[in-house]
Amino acid sequence: MDFALTPEQEAVRDAVARICARFGDDYWLARDREGGFPAEFHQALARDGWLGICMPEKYGGAGLGVVEAAIMMETIARSGAGMSGASAVHMNIFGLMPVVVFGTEEQKARMLPPLIAGRERACFAVTEPNTGLDTTRLRTRAERRGDRYVVHGQKVWISTAQVAEKVLLLARTTPLEQVRRRTEGLSLFYTTLDRSRVEVREIEKMGRKAVDSNQLFFDGLEIPVEDRIGEEGRGFAYILHGLNPERILVAAEAVGLGRVALERASRYARERQVFGRPIGQNQAIQHPLAECWMELEAAWLMAMQAAWRYDRGLECGAEANAAKYLAAEAGFKACQQAVMTHGGFGYAKEYHVERYLREAMIPRIAPVSPQLILCFIAEKVLGLPKSY
Repeated sequence: MDFALTPEQEAVRDAVARICARFGDDYWLARDREGGFPAEFHQALARDGWLGICMPEKYGGAGLGVVEAAIMMETIARSGAGMSGASAVHMNIFGLMPVVVFGTEEQKARMLPPLIAGRERACFAVTEPNTGLDTTRLRTRAERRGDRYVVHGQKVWISTAQVAEKVLLLARTTPLEQVRRRTEGLSLFYTTLDRSRVEVREIEKMGRKAVDSNQLFFDGLEIPVEDRIGEEGRGFAYILHGLNPERILVAAEAVGLGRVALERASRYARERQVFGRPIGQNQAIQHPLAECWMELEAAWLMAMQAAWRYDRGLECGAEANAAKYLAAEAGFKACQQAVMTHGGFGYAKEYHVERYLREAMIPRIAPVSPQLILCFIAEKVLGLPKSY
């Protein structure tokens, strides 16, 4: 058993860190204040090939695993980019895995290279206003009409839809009352986001202003049959191939965010003098920060175990969910403690930790609630009766 990064993995971390170093605190503070997609950051990663870290080399990707992707995303968040930087490229890393696994050769050759090269950006449209995490009850309909599907419905909390050229869409092609199982009758599409047929309405939110979140209203969007991924009606099974990697990457991002907050808090505690001594000399400051370090390290180990299992084709649902839960809680606690360590200055934007705290809510809420993760572990790992 070896917990050390390989030379290749260290090279990934160092190369990504060098790119991130060109986008310092002032850049992300400006994005937080003014909004606007961090296109310069996105393109810098694209130029060096990082947007396709998990994609096959045949289509321009790096052909690496989720372990390396997690290292990359932790590095981005830890650089001070936080969830703003991570979310700008998050979809590229895991979102098109259904295309990689279930797409035809023609679809892979057509869909993957533009995304990897940064010429196109994609959004992931699954969640709906009235279904929440009950994905099988999606109401957005895609009706087959000859060689096309026509889509009507709504989606919500769709990131990067303001700037995306493409959308990965899950919609119902067979009414719920006509299928044997609720998971049947949903189909997956990767297609052009035609704004003449899709209204994109931005949601003002608490943090991460650089990466937009939106409501989408589909009114007759036409999708060619060749943009359907896999078989009609099996879309729910296809998106499951992206869920565990997403949880792992969110965990890595939460750890990175917690680590940069902890680093800032520790530095401030060493430098800030009150009553003639650094505040970091006081155990009331030391102990909470020490707890944060231990919890972040434990969450990171769980994330790495989950990624390792995924890359080897092993079951990793419990580990991926546990990593997301532990990392989100540890990251939030570290960000909160960083604000408290700074005292009044923690509330000031120029110290950045208040931004980290606002962004730390994202991995706690998304892509699945902590309560549902606890239900999953209780049922699937402990064998307890399903509670919902």
